[in-house]
Amino acid sequence: MTTGKDFRTETRPDDVAAVRDLAAATGYFSASEVAIAAELVEERLQRGPASGYEFLYADDSGRIAGRLDGYACYGLIPCTLSSYDLYWIAVHPDTQGAGLGRRLLEDCERRIRALGGTGVYAETSGKAQYVSTRKFYERCGYATGAVFADFYGPGDDKYVFVKKLG
Repeated sequence: MTTGKDFRTETRPDDVAAVRDLAAATGYFSASEVAIAAELVEERLQRGPASGYEFLYADDSGRIAGRLDGYACYGLIPCTLSSYDLYWIAVHPDTQGAGLGRRLLEDCERRIRALGGTGVYAETSGKAQYVSTRKFYERCGYATGAVFADFYGPGDDKYVFVKKLG
């Protein structure tokens, strides 16, 4: 399994399908959300750093070729000086529970700090299915910054988690 020491940052053309497959495999995301995850990779390929999207990829060529164990996508929030969105973080179900998500998140935070970032914002759903996701952010030192009732739809609140970087 990927150790977390050497996450890949270079986006390659095959990452479009790999991210799409990973997002779908988690069972958490709708078809439109899976498509958006892949679109962000495509945008990074087309526009490079100007896309505003940075990626970390956890893959292990010794396992299943073309499959990601996990990935994260983050970027500077437009019109801010030092606030970053964590757009996506996902770990393949076969590798969940081994700390890969935490390592991805910690490496994102380290990289954001190095870029002068002072805060990270992550949003997720209020559905019962996302209880483990919300607890993950809390275990990683994130606080609930806001809850927007019925944001995604009736009964589906939006949670925004915040972590100030020291």
